[in-house]
Amino acid sequence: MLKRDDFSRRNFLKTTGAVAAGLSTLSAKSFGRVLGANERINTAILGCGHITNVIHVPALLSLVNENKVGIIGVCDAQLSRAQAFRDRIQAEGGMTAEVSQDYRDILKIEDVDYVTIGSPEHWHHRMIIDALDAGKHVYVEKPVTHTSEEAVEVVAKAKRTGLKVQVGVQGMSDDSYATAYEAIREGKIGQVIHAQIEYCRFHGPERGPWRRDIDPDMPKPEDLDWEAWLGPAPQRPWDPRRFVEWRNYRDYSGGISTDLFVHRITRIIRACGLTVPIRVVGMGGIYVWPDGRELPDNIEMIAEYGKVDGITEGMTVHVLGTMANRHGIEHVIRGTDGTLVFLPNVGWRILEPRTNEVRAEHARSGGEDIGLHHRNLLDAMRGEAELNCPPELGHYGLTAVAMANQSWFQKKMMTWNDRLQKAV
Repeated sequence: MLKRDDFSRRNFLKTTGAVAAGLSTLSAKSFGRVLGANERINTAILGCGHITNVIHVPALLSLVNENKVGIIGVCDAQLSRAQAFRDRIQAEGGMTAEVSQDYRDILKIEDVDYVTIGSPEHWHHRMIIDALDAGKHVYVEKPVTHTSEEAVEVVAKAKRTGLKVQVGVQGMSDDSYATAYEAIREGKIGQVIHAQIEYCRFHGPERGPWRRDIDPDMPKPEDLDWEAWLGPAPQRPWDPRRFVEWRNYRDYSGGISTDLFVHRITRIIRACGLTVPIRVVGMGGIYVWPDGRELPDNIEMIAEYGKVDGITEGMTVHVLGTMANRHGIEHVIRGTDGTLVFLPNVGWRILEPRTNEVRAEHARSGGEDIGLHHRNLLDAMRGEAELNCPPELGHYGLTAVAMANQSWFQKKMMTWNDRLQKAV
């Protein structure tokens, strides 16, 4: 295992680069080995936080019990969290997993076929790149990366290696959006001109999004490698709020935009065949909970997209996000000759624009389900399916919502520069 001071700011990039180079010499078995139809595929978990604990582990244990997956590695910067995962995997799945505080140790395990990344956003890029260099396929929690520049690098790396990267926008395992795309391409709503969607929640006035009852004077756990947790983010003294409530701080997260909006706008992107937006504006503020958070507690965004052959000559997308009121708006795509309305957990229907008569309907298959999303990755690794949320789609969704945040911070409209592959 690398020593603690190997994670210091001055050595971080140099060390990870050297390790990645060393990983490239691993045996050929590690590089996307051919998988039999009934062969068990092994994963390792990188990051043992709340989402991994309550959603990924149950989904993976279900696959363990079907003998489709083995969980053979667990990593977290806080050793006791990783050990608790190991014990649960042993108790509920009968698997023995290797434990480390350093994810690079886990990447050296030859029998790991793919990694499940559940770390905070600021670690996604580095972990994905290192995993691909080690010949591992990847399931990464949304968003694909912390910045659009990082997402561009991930897309390029995945193409070069030929390895699979499933981005954890699990709504893409609901076929509503792929089938909506086919219906729209067939001209069933005419030329698309506008779409709207939302992610609205209610948090009481006493505590806003992602805040918990954290004592700001709580001492650092003895088994937490705080410097390793910070990793590529700016180094700073121990802060329990940043460790537990990291989604409120821009060094580690994009808050509502990257944690919630990315789920919603990716649906519109998939259904309309969109890529990166032309320009984006994000508006909102810290209106209700001025509690030291660095990201807005209520925000909305408007994105403009260019021409997509057979679908649109140009369109706008509105995403609403109120965290103090859960009254939402319809999830709708508007065309010149019809309106496609998404029905949560049902599918979609197309309405005639003048009478609202139902012209076509689709009952969904699949669902917004992490277990289905892992299964889709397993099928893709075997060459039996296409990924439901490949890195390109992850890049498009992340770029739109990251531009909304940049707009909010800079108080200006952001424009995508295709030559520079970044927002300006």
